[in-house]
Parts: sequence; C-alpha cells; structure tokens
Amino acid sequence: MPRTYRSLTRTSEFTPFLAAAALRTTASTIGGLALAVLLYERTSSPLLAALGMFGPSLAQVLGATVLMSAADAVPPRAALTALAAFASLGTALVAAPALPLWAVFAVLLGQGLADSLAGGVRYGLLTEILPPGDYLLGRSLLAVCGGVTQIAGFATGGLLLAALSPRGALSVAAGLGLAGALTVRFGLRNRPPRASGRPSPARTWHTNVLLLSDPTRRTLYLALWVPNGLIVGCESLFVPYDPAHAGLLFGCAAAGMLVGDTLAGRWLPARSRARLAGPLRLLLAVPYLVFATEPGPLVAVVAVTVASVGYSAGLLMQERLVELLPPGTQGQALGLHSAGLLALQGLCAVLAGTIAQYSSPAVAITALAGASVLVTLALGPGLRPSRLRVRPPHSPSPVPRGTAQ
Repeated sequence: MPRTYRSLTRTSEFTPFLAAAALRTTASTIGGLALAVLLYERTSSPLLAALGMFGPSLAQVLGATVLMSAADAVPPRAALTALAAFASLGTALVAAPALPLWAVFAVLLGQGLADSLAGGVRYGLLTEILPPGDYLLGRSLLAVCGGVTQIAGFATGGLLLAALSPRGALSVAAGLGLAGALTVRFGLRNRPPRASGRPSPARTWHTNVLLLSDPTRRTLYLALWVPNGLIVGCESLFVPYDPAHAGLLFGCAAAGMLVGDTLAGRWLPARSRARLAGPLRLLLAVPYLVFATEPGPLVAVVAVTVASVGYSAGLLMQERLVELLPPGTQGQALGLHSAGLLALQGLCAVLAGTIAQYSSPAVAITALAGASVLVTLALGPGLRPSRLRVRPPHSPSPVPRGTAQ
C-alpha cells in the first residue's frame, strides 16, 4: 500500500518533529523580515538590511567546515532543544534598543553557526524517525511545510510590523522559537548519538573530505548546490526587475516549488526518480532564459512558476545521497548539503546583484540561468542512474565508533 502524507503523521514522533520545524521556520522568517526593517530604519543602508536578513545563511559556510562533526556525535533531542533556545535568545537580544550594530551582527554570526549545526542534527534525526523507504516522502512534506510557513511567516511579519513595531515583531519571533524548543524537548524521545568520539574542527574536515572524495557523492553535492543557488540568485532580482509585481513573482515561485515537491515526494514512482532528476534541474533554469527578452508580468509569472517546479530535483537527489552515505555520517552529510546550499544561495544573490549593477536585472537573470543550464549539462554524465548505485551494506565507517579525531 503506498504511503501518504497522512500516514507519516501516524509514525511516532514525526508530528512533533514537523511542528518544531514549522515553528523554527516561522520564527526565522518573521525575525529576518523584522530585523531587516529595523536595520534599514537605523542605518538607511540597503546592504546592512540585506545582511540582517541573509547574513546567517552566509555564516553556514563556517559552520559546515568547523562544527558539523557534532551533528552525529551529540544526543539529537538535547542538541536541537539547546540550539532552538539559543536561536530564540539571539532573536530577543537583537530587539534590544541599546544593542550596537557590531553586536547585532555578532549575534547573527552565532545564529548562523547554530543553524548550520541544527540542520545537520535535524535531517540526521529524520533518518532515524522514519524508515528508509519514507525518507523522500518525509523530506517532501518538510519542504511543503517549509514553503507554506515561509509564506505565512512573511504575511504575519508584515501584519506584526504594521500593528506593533520591528522590535515587537522580533519579540513574537523569539517566543515562537522558544515554543519550537519546548516542542522538541517534550515531543521527541531521547536517543544516543549516531557516532562516538569528540566533535572537533579536525573531525569535521576529515569527514567532509571523505564525503566529497567519492566522485558520485561529490557530483551529487555540486548538483544539489550550484544550479539551485544560481536560480535563487535570479529570484533575488525580482524587486529591481519589476518592483510592482515582485510580490506576485515570489508567490508564484513558492507555489511552483510546492507543486513540484508534492508531485516528486508523493506521486512520482521510484523507478522514475533517478531518470527525472536531470530534466527537472534543466526545468529549473531554462524558463528563466526568456528574461533575455525582458518579458512583461504575465510571461514572467508563467516562466517563474513553471521553473520553480524544478526545485523538486533536490528531493530526488537527496534520496540518492542518503543511500550512498557511509554509516554514522547522516547528520554531517545532510548538514553539509543544507549549509552548502544556503551559502551558495547567498553568494549567488551577491553575484546576481553585482552583474545587475553593471548591466541590468534582465541581463543578470539570463546570465545566471544560462550558467545553471551549463552546470547541469556538465554534471549530467556523473549522475546517470547506473552511477548512483547503493553502496554495499558492509562498507566500513569512515569514523569508527569509539575513536576521536
């Protein structure tokens, strides 16, 4: 009998796991929007406002390179509870009226590092809560839930900014973050770490090198990071391209992504997944090439909506990645994927803005979309279904239990 989204809710712990993730996403969305407005009011600087909203994503690079070994070496419930509480405290701190700017960005750096580790712990824990055959369906539901809560978070954030103030909205975000921490603490059972040994930057580097040393895994990571990041760079130019319809473009992009994630996670047969990941990556980029003609709102909306269905390629490739992971590395491997993806998105947004500064938004969107197509075609031979075979179950662990590095 095929599994459904509803059947996942009957799996012990999945409902509180999903609720905690939704609370964290809502809190970060409201908090990021409120902080961007607050910083712009304080400084009149678009750059500082943008860094207030996206700075934590860029900090994930540092987390992925020095902290990620802890994702498998700590008890997941305790770690997620502490990290969610830390994020909530940071959001409350940046709302303080007397906090200097340097301290605001220091807090954001800390939140970015914590978020990078939380992503690894969270997605590693998902592989324990759900049986292997349900991982794709579970990630699909998480992606759908994340998209819905982001849209709701932006809408709620706008209402809170109008009804209260940026600091009032930040206080609400801090409360939601604390609710997420309590949901983890009382909704999930205690589990031991997946790997033993002491977390350290050296161990993080060792496992990252090991994960990326396998050609198939390395190609999967690049395919997960680069085409997606380049298209997010295109999306970062919706406001300068068409200020009057930017909200509509963002909304349609979210809608297309939700449709793609639902179809890929719920309805796509297993035998078709490996074959369709490549075409979906192309679908993510090709419609954006129409921006070379500087289309009007109707054509732009259609192109963005259709293209965003291609984000579902990431779900299909994650399923393959999980099957190829050495034992005891699930948390770090999935955290590396999440941190690298967010970092590439931030860097590509900066790249898109730089190109647009010296040409035009339409030229920059077309250039990044073309680069995404080229990267997808270049990586295609390494992602053929015959290359994505599951490793034998007796493959040795790269980080043996009982050893510290």
